[in-house]
Amino acid sequence: MNFFIDTANLEQIKEAAQLGVLDGVTTNPSLMAKEGISEPKAVLQHYVDICNLVDGPVSAEVISTNFEGMIKEGEELAALHKNIVVKVPMIAEGIKAIKYFSDKGIKTNCTLIFSAGQALLAAKAGATMVSPFIGRIDDINWDGVQLIEQIVHIYQNYGYATEVLAASIRNPLHILKCAEIGADIATCPLSSIMGLFNHPLTDIGLAKFLADHKNSKG
Repeated sequence: MNFFIDTANLEQIKEAAQLGVLDGVTTNPSLMAKEGISEPKAVLQHYVDICNLVDGPVSAEVISTNFEGMIKEGEELAALHKNIVVKVPMIAEGIKAIKYFSDKGIKTNCTLIFSAGQALLAAKAGATMVSPFIGRIDDINWDGVQLIEQIVHIYQNYGYATEVLAASIRNPLHILKCAEIGADIATCPLSSIMGLFNHPLTDIGLAKFLADHKNSKG
């Protein structure tokens, strides 16, 4: 499984990269705004800054919701850096845009996926990856992890190359469950990745090793 960090914060991206387990980054206008970045030229430069920190895919989202606008924005984003993946919303105009980008060799991430049917449409249009939002699905009392499993199964049935990117990850358990059922990628806050380190027996064991070492020298 590949690990992406879902943020626009450069320091968090650097920290995740230093762990040696970071494979890519996802971000969006809301995450950019949290970093105080909203002016169009500043947003584009920030995408480049992120790409310079990560040797892997960096999802950059279009704002337009019509075909022509998405194409214009997507081509501008793709031209910024070889790592850019154009993030496109799961709407009819978005599927048209994904087909266009696929034919042009531009990588895409179909976002706001909430059903297997939507994921199937995105794969048929040639999306590089799809982003099912499992946390938001859990919020309405459905099973987000089960959706990931369903999409993985459908893609395997027909040999689609589209990768399943589990998004809206809320905790380390989400990551593990998605890994168990074969999600290609998990994108999450740095805190969820760091949570994988934690286990009380590790803490107890390390404390004992250090205590024994200290006693042996005393």
